[in-house]
Amino acid sequence: MQTPWEYRYAHRTQKMGSSVIRELLKFTEQPDIISFAGGLPAPDVFPIKEFREACNEVLEHQGAQALQYGTTEGYRPLREMISRHNARFNVEVTADNIMITSGSQQALDFLGRVFINRGDYIVVESPTYLGALQAWNAYGAQYISVPSDEHGMIVEKLEEALRIGPKFIYVLPNFQNPSGSTMSLERRKRLIVLADQYGVPIVEDDPYGQLRYDGDHIPSVATLDSRYRNETNGEYTGNVIYLSTFSKLLSPGLRLAWVIAPSEVIRKLVMTKQAADLHTSSFNQFVAYEVAKGGFLDEHVKVIRATYKERRDVMLEMMDEMFPPEVRWTKPLGGMFLWGVMPEHIDAAEVLKVALERKVAFVPGAAFHSNGNGKNTMRLNFSFSSPDVIREGITRLGLTLKEAVKNGHK
Repeated sequence: MQTPWEYRYAHRTQKMGSSVIRELLKFTEQPDIISFAGGLPAPDVFPIKEFREACNEVLEHQGAQALQYGTTEGYRPLREMISRHNARFNVEVTADNIMITSGSQQALDFLGRVFINRGDYIVVESPTYLGALQAWNAYGAQYISVPSDEHGMIVEKLEEALRIGPKFIYVLPNFQNPSGSTMSLERRKRLIVLADQYGVPIVEDDPYGQLRYDGDHIPSVATLDSRYRNETNGEYTGNVIYLSTFSKLLSPGLRLAWVIAPSEVIRKLVMTKQAADLHTSSFNQFVAYEVAKGGFLDEHVKVIRATYKERRDVMLEMMDEMFPPEVRWTKPLGGMFLWGVMPEHIDAAEVLKVALERKVAFVPGAAFHSNGNGKNTMRLNFSFSSPDVIREGITRLGLTLKEAVKNGHK
């Protein structure tokens, strides 16, 4: 039955849809379900003591300012701290190249508002981050999918996509969500050259870059682009818009992230944010700065890495033991996710129904593909659950997958 409201929604809402992950999280809030579905940091590594002390410090000494309206760009000491951190990786940015957002998801939405006209093409990896697709669908984006493997986007197949004239290229080079893959140094360099050759900007989404457990750090695409352009004048004018967040390092509940971009792009984003929410929470920014300053963040990241590495290793060991040989999976060097691929005739959404009966959940992979592929894939999160819970959950899921393979579950 139609209601009067159906005639009042804007046309753009026709392309909006609920996040598969958010909907799954509602279902898996039941305490007896082991969930590998959410992209959740482990609450046992949240620096609660440091937050308590920081809140008291801010309220005692800067309370009036922290509880007041703030600048749209964000708390300047926090932006300057981010600038100094990026200087360690030879990215020449100042506070004027940085805007604080209410989570990276807001940054993705703002990029859609600023850059995407209905019908514009965006180049994405296949698979790619579901939240980006969800943000940009509302603006009428179309997607050109470039396949990826364990070394990230296969850039040898990128040039054909660039000939179509996309608005920008969207990549998650480090421990990608959902696949866990990391783009190799060679591919990053080739990506930069091709993007420059065709005049197409790059949006680099890097929420997991500091969560590396094995291997050597690879410079960000933004860093490599700056070197490619030989930017030494202290002003960032590169071809890359860089996004990162405090959600995976301090707490997702803070809803604090940042955008690094040329100053003219920041000005457009600032105008967009003024219309959306004026500014990100002043108090949260003051507290995050108080917690992160003085080198605490560098030490805290070591704790996170050790915790997540153990959980990743346990999940991989259990998958080796419990999963049928017909199922393949990635072995991520960092981040929070790994990616499973079942035989092509198996539908992960149907497998999930059976898995939920066994009280274990994952995310079917089709939602991460802009082209409708990936029905036989799944994303598993290892950061949230304890090792013992991971062992039990993978045992349940392994039994489910063995049955699916044996029965040819479609």
